[in-house]
Order: sequence, then C-alpha cells, then structure tokens
Amino acid sequence: MGRLINIDNGGTLTDICVIDGDAIRRTKTLTTPHDLSRCFVEGLREASKLVYGEVDLQSLLATTDSIRYSTTQGTNAIVEKKGPRIGVVLSGEVTAEDLAEGPARDFWDVLVGERVVRIDLAGDLQAEVVAAINHLTSRGASRVVVIHGGEDRAAVESGIRAVASVKFPKHLLGAVPVLYSHEVADDSNDARRAWTAVFNAFLHPAMEKFLYNAEHHLRANKNQRPLRIFRNDGLSARVAKTTAIKTYSSGPRGGIEGIKAVAAHYGFDHVVSMDVGGTTTDLAELKNGAARTDHYGLIHGIATSFPLSEGESLGVGGSSVIRAVDGAIAVGPESVGSAPGPACFGLGGDRATITDAAVASGLIDPATFFSGNLALDRDRAVAAIMEHVGTPLGLTLEQAIAAMQEAWVAKIADGLNDFAHLSESTTLAAFGGGGPLLACQVADAVGLNEVFIPGLAPVFSAFGLGFSDIGHRYETLVDDAAAVPAALAEILEAAKRDMFAEGADLADCTVSVTLRIENDGAVTEHDLGDGSGTADYPAAPGDEATLAVSVVSVAPHPVLSGRLGVEIPAGTPRAVAAGTRKVLRDGQEIDAPLYRVEDQVGAVYAAGPAVLEDEFFTCRIDPLWQFQINENGDILLSRQ
Repeated sequence: MGRLINIDNGGTLTDICVIDGDAIRRTKTLTTPHDLSRCFVEGLREASKLVYGEVDLQSLLATTDSIRYSTTQGTNAIVEKKGPRIGVVLSGEVTAEDLAEGPARDFWDVLVGERVVRIDLAGDLQAEVVAAINHLTSRGASRVVVIHGGEDRAAVESGIRAVASVKFPKHLLGAVPVLYSHEVADDSNDARRAWTAVFNAFLHPAMEKFLYNAEHHLRANKNQRPLRIFRNDGLSARVAKTTAIKTYSSGPRGGIEGIKAVAAHYGFDHVVSMDVGGTTTDLAELKNGAARTDHYGLIHGIATSFPLSEGESLGVGGSSVIRAVDGAIAVGPESVGSAPGPACFGLGGDRATITDAAVASGLIDPATFFSGNLALDRDRAVAAIMEHVGTPLGLTLEQAIAAMQEAWVAKIADGLNDFAHLSESTTLAAFGGGGPLLACQVADAVGLNEVFIPGLAPVFSAFGLGFSDIGHRYETLVDDAAAVPAALAEILEAAKRDMFAEGADLADCTVSVTLRIENDGAVTEHDLGDGSGTADYPAAPGDEATLAVSVVSVAPHPVLSGRLGVEIPAGTPRAVAAGTRKVLRDGQEIDAPLYRVEDQVGAVYAAGPAVLEDEFFTCRIDPLWQFQINENGDILLSRQ
C-alpha cells in the first residue's frame, strides 16, 4: 500500500490523516470558511511537514497514491440555510403545497419561497418555458429546478430541456443553470425526487467552486493523482463523477466506516458513537457490524431518493455557544466555529463555550492544547463565562463551570437516549476533538459502562475514509422481471465508463445487485448477487421495484492491530504519570494525575480520577472509572 492522505473538513477544524504503511501521522488546521481551499492546502502543507520535517508539498504529492476528501460544507450549508436562491418550475401532478408540507415548510420558505412557476403543458411550451425562467430569474433565482409530477416525468422534463437549452444556451454570460429532477434521481415519488433535486441544486455551486479550486491547487503543485471525494454512501470517486447531494453528511459517514472496522477488530457487537466536533455532535449506531440505513434518507426530516446512514446531528459541540436564557443554561445550536472561535482562542470571540469551561477549570492546559500551536487565554475564558453564565444566574465561577458542563453533557445524553436503545452491553465510541473530553460523564448520564476512544480520535473520521473503496451506485425503476436484464445491462455499460474514468476495469470490480420492492411504505430487499440470477423475483400488484447496483474497485485499507477488553490482563503495567494537574470537579479543585498518551509504551492502565491528554484531545477520567491503552494506542474506559 502506497501513501494515503485523508482529509475531513469540519466546520471548526480540518483534520488530516497520513497513512504510510504502518506509520500513521495526523494533524489539524483551522477551517477557513470563507475559502475552504485555503485550509485544504494548509492541511496538506502541514502533512508534508510531518513527513519531511519541513514544508515540501510537491514531494508529498509526488509520493502519494491517493487523496480522499470529505466535507461538512453541505451539511452546514443546509443547517444554516445559506446558499443560492432556487427557482422551481412545476408541472403535472406535483404542487408547491405538496412539497412544503410538514418539516419541509421552513426549508421551502428559505430555499425557494415565492420563486415558483407552474407551466401549462397544453399551451405553447416554448412561450411557457421562456416566461417561467425569465420570471424566476427576475425574482432572484440563481439556479432553476424543473419538476414534473407523474409517470411521464422523464419525457416531459426532457421536452422542457430541449426548449431551455435553445433559448438559454450555456455559453452565454450569466446563463442560469437549469436542472431536471429525473436526471438527479429515478424515483416515482414526486416529493422525494423533487427535494433531492432542490437540495442538490442548493449544494452544487459552492461545492463545485471549492472542489475545482482544490484540484487546481493540486495540479499547480504537480499532483498526478485524482482527488477523490468520499460520499455519504461510503464510497469514494472523482470530483467530476460526484453529485453534490452525495457529499451531504459525508464527514460523519467517515466515522461510521472507521467504527465498522474497529468494531469488527475488537468484537464490539453494539456500538453507539458520538463524533463531537466544533459545531455538532454526530450520532451513529452499529449492530453486529452493520450501520442503520434509511432507504430514503432523511435530511432534517425531509425524505430524499438516496439511501443515507441513519444518524442524528445534535447542535452541540466544542464551539457551541453556552449562555443563560430565562434563568437556565442553553447550549447551542449557535456556534462560534473557528472564527472567531471560543473566547479563549483570543481571536475576537467573547461568547462562552465548553472549551472555555475546560480551560477555566484547568482540564485543558493552554500550553499544550492543539499541540501547543494555538495559544489559549484563560482570562478571556473566565470573563466570557461570568458575563454570559455566572453573573446572569448568580453563580460563582466554579458553580458556573460545573453548570455548563452538566448542561452540555445533558444535551448529548438526551440525544443519545432519543437516538438509540442503550443497554449495559452497548459500547459508547467517543471521537472527534471533543468526544473524549467529558466521555465518562456522558456514559454515566446514559448508564453505560464502557467507552471506546480510538487512538486517532481527533482525526477519526479522516482515518475512517481510508476504509472506503472506489466505486459508484446506480438505481433505476423496473416494471417487471422481464425488464431487469435490459436495465442491468444499461447500468453496467454506464458503470464501465465511470469506472474507466476512475482508473479501473469493470471486469476487475465487484458488482452487487439488489432488488428493492416497496409496497405501501414497506420495503424489502432481495440480494441478486452479481445479477446473473435476475430471472424472477417475488412481486405483487402495486409493488414498485427498484434495481440497485453497486460497482466497487477495492482500494488498500489501513491494517488494525492490538487487543482490548474490559478485563485488564494480569501483569499489565500502570501508565506513567507526567505529574498532576489542578482540575475543578463538581465545583471542587483536585490534584489529578496527568497521563500523556504519547508517553505510554505498550499496553498500560490506570484509574481515575485523572486527566488523559493527547496531542489533540483531553479526557477527564472520573472516580470509579479506569482506562487502558493498548499497543495500538486505542483506549478503553470502563467502570471499575
């Protein structure tokens, strides 16, 4: 396996993981939301420094086999509803009222609003289309989505495209892109298909601009390998072969891929993970190695035409604003991100966050945080806490810190309880820069006895990208069994072209075919192997059958090692303490032993109370909890 570089771009920090045989290096850089290509390149420069001891980006790229990239930009854009103004052309059996029902109302009002035109297909189609697009652009639409409701959607939308391409040719300056729902998803459900197309149009411009800028930077530094985008289906592909909506929630999916690998390695049967970043905490669940998946993935409660891993994104993270509201403490969902960041960053922020509480409590040492590359200001943290929490609630600094920690933990714990059925056999996986921080308290709050912290916890989603393969997934509706062979042949022909563009021969790829049958909302799947056994399938009147094909070229994966278990093997040495750290716990200051992860040699263990510190994370080990670190650097916290 040659060198792999995985980059996970978050709202606050961008994580970089360099996998070079048995050597794994990691680093972080502040996300630059105004221009993501800056933190992308800066991350690669930092990675080259890890490899060569100095910045040498061209040498790094020349000796790298693959760069995989995931981003939360799409996720954050939808959460914040910041993006282009979408215009919608409707016809047939779908109405704006249908598309704006329930949880979709808020998104429809912001993304589309009054920029909707219904055209009369019985009239002069050319005049109708021209008038509709002119009206939408005059109302400020920067992209137009055409949605026809009914079985003839492809034919009708293709007819509209024939008019629009002539009357609004793409080569004209200022031409507004026009997109067609049937080209984004082959789904007979009008609402799902419409929202899939709208979300894709909303995400496309910013994603396209950034990703092509990133490729430009790579080419300028003589990179010869394609930049591959990690998608929310768990596969990676070239930029030109990736639709924007498939980047939504791709960062959390990287963490899922990593957890699947470590769960199989360590034998964890039921894992619930919390990936705590700066802006959100992303939850996922795996049972017996399989992640929960929704065939029609939900984006903020709105069904789409593509499958998504079932997860939950909580508006709480290391940079979430904590303040007093009506005599109580409110946590998030507003975040200060990386700019200006928590008050302790000293970059102009003056809002209180859990990071400020950790600094003010002594849990985080300003001198060692972020590998010592980001100086923290405790006085600013204290001032923000007292201004926004302590003084409004009549609390001392110590009481305010304890109350902030309790509220922050409670929000995550409530999210975990709502998301999954937890039991004593459940392992909580805590990663991301903020995952380990108060993991013992979170586990106590939900009644769990075991917490797994990957050795690469601060960059674990980036590490998880390394377990993805190169490939594409295809779906198409089929009327009956007789239509399956022809539909499959058409898909495989498209897959042959797509995989050739990825540098793989279809003959060398793994092809998996599934027939998904839906009847009155109930979905069943039938595994058809490689498609050779598609002559018949169980179907009934009213069924809707979807042929789903996955074509995968296996890529090199990292190799895991080491063992972990609740029972610490006899003879395991105690961890070596680097001294003590004064830490506030429940309002009282204690001298807690300090254990630095990088100082430990081989498998070790120790008991709380203690502070466990990594280059990029800090973990408070509470009384009645112990930790063990194995030779691979992975950590298991367990109740004594």
